[in-house]
Amino acid sequence: MKSLQDLDIFVRTVDSGSLSATARALDLSPAAASAALKRLEAELGVSLFVRSTRSLRLTPEGTLFLEHCRPALAALQQVQGQLASGRAGALRGTLQLAAPSDLGRNVLLPWLDAFQTEHPGIDIRLHLADRVANVYSEPVDAAFRYGKPQDSGLVALPLVADHRRVLCAAPAYLAAHGTPGTPHALGAHDGLCFMLGEDVHDRWRFWDAAGQELVVRVRARNVANDGDVVRRWAVLGRGVAYKSFFDVAGDLAAGRLVPLCPGWTTEAVPLYLVVPSRRQLTPLVRALRDFMAGRLQDLMRQMPGAAA
Repeated sequence: MKSLQDLDIFVRTVDSGSLSATARALDLSPAAASAALKRLEAELGVSLFVRSTRSLRLTPEGTLFLEHCRPALAALQQVQGQLASGRAGALRGTLQLAAPSDLGRNVLLPWLDAFQTEHPGIDIRLHLADRVANVYSEPVDAAFRYGKPQDSGLVALPLVADHRRVLCAAPAYLAAHGTPGTPHALGAHDGLCFMLGEDVHDRWRFWDAAGQELVVRVRARNVANDGDVVRRWAVLGRGVAYKSFFDVAGDLAAGRLVPLCPGWTTEAVPLYLVVPSRRQLTPLVRALRDFMAGRLQDLMRQMPGAAA
């Protein structure tokens, strides 16, 4: 379908910022790729790009068209794959995902591989960063995000509502510095802290058995803007960390880290799959959400204090 290929060329060119790169990826000549964009512009009656000798940028009309084109193209490609394969329900297309560094590397990566094995017609583009991905402006179909977004225009699909942080440290650190019995004792310990922008997360929140809140400001011995670095420092015995359980689940299970202060409730960090609008809730995104939610719920049963 030439019209479908024209839409694909348009979206790929936006994502790569280069018409020649798009042509190489699709094994087309630059002239053929350029003709596809001109054909699409002629059909729409607008210019989609402002062209110069060195760059392409979207026009306002192109930006509006991209917002509607991307989810429509994904749905059309999926249907085309189903018809070609003759298998009803077969998923095809490209998933562009964003995730925090720790969660992406240590939890999601093997599961994405398993998801791709189940659905071999899927290509994955994974963006790992601890800054919050802008699902409006970045080439992202969906983002894994801790905490419900403040932007009411976003669609947040709950993955795990009861996920929490875990206070933890390596056995070697505890042997050398002692084990804090309550969060009050953290003032005598080295804190390993995450930093987002200029904001250092050195105020850790806890609740006692009566529901009374306690906020402890720790001495931030080591600070990093990458959550996986904080986890690695903890495993190396550099100090005490206050990490999302999913980030350290493997280390806790292997004994590389030990949970602390079991009588205290830790901060809730629900996990969501976020999409920019309901138009982006394609069958592919919904399938990914269901796949990941099942595995995350299974992992939650290992969280310290979780119900059996």
